[in-house]
Amino acid sequence: MEKLKLKASKREILGKKTRFLRRQGVTPTHLFGDGLDSLALQCDTPTLQKTIARAGMTRIIALDVEGDKNPHSVFIREIQKEPRSDALLHVDFYQVKMTEKIKFDVPIVLTGEAPAMKEKGRTVSHSLTSLSVECLPDDLPPQLEVDLSPLEEVEQAIFVRDIALGPEVTVLDEPDKMVVKVSEVKIEVEEVVEEEVEAEELEEGAEEAEAEEGKEPGEKAEETPEEKSYPA
Repeated sequence: MEKLKLKASKREILGKKTRFLRRQGVTPTHLFGDGLDSLALQCDTPTLQKTIARAGMTRIIALDVEGDKNPHSVFIREIQKEPRSDALLHVDFYQVKMTEKIKFDVPIVLTGEAPAMKEKGRTVSHSLTSLSVECLPDDLPPQLEVDLSPLEEVEQAIFVRDIALGPEVTVLDEPDKMVVKVSEVKIEVEEVVEEEVEAEELEEGAEEAEAEEGKEPGEKAEETPEEKSYPA
C-alpha cells in the first residue's frame, strides 16, 4: 500500500497562543518517538484533515518536516477536537522504526450479509471491535474485514481463529475469543405482581387481627424469648 505523505514545519508558537494559528488555518501538532526529542510542529489544517480521513490511526504517514533530510515514518497517535464544532485542535504523531515490530489494535469491519439474519427476531452481536497484532510497520493492515456470509444459522459465530492473516502478522488475542455472532432476540415479559402483593398484605392484616381477638383491653401479647426484657 502506498505510504501517505504530509508536510509539516517547526512551530515556535506554544501554549494558549496557538489559537491564533488555528484562526489562520494551521493546526498545532507534536512528533514523539523512541529516542526522539518531542518536536513542536504545525500543519496546514485542510491538508491534515484529508490525511486523517485516509490514514486513520493505523496507516503509516511519511511526515516531511521542513529542514529535515529524510521524512519521518509516523502513525497518528492522538487527535484532539473541539467538542461542539468538531474542529481540529491538536494532533500527535508517533515515529516508528521500520525494522522493528510494533503492537497495534487493528479495527475490525463487518462486511457482507449473514443469511441467518433473513429471519425476524434475530440480531448480530459484534463483541470484538479490534484485533491486537504484532508485525513490522509496513505489514500492518489498516483494518480487518470480517465477512458475515458464513453465518447461515442462528447461534453461529466467527472467532479470532477464523480471521485469515498473513504469516508476517502475529495475532495476540486468544483464538477462541468470539468476534461476531447471530442470536435470537429475547423478549422479557414482566409479570404483573401488584395483585399478589395486595393479597399478601390483606392476609397479613387478617392474621394480625385474629391474634388480637379475645384479648382484654390493655392485655399485651405474650413476649417471645427474644422480646423479653431482663433486669440489668
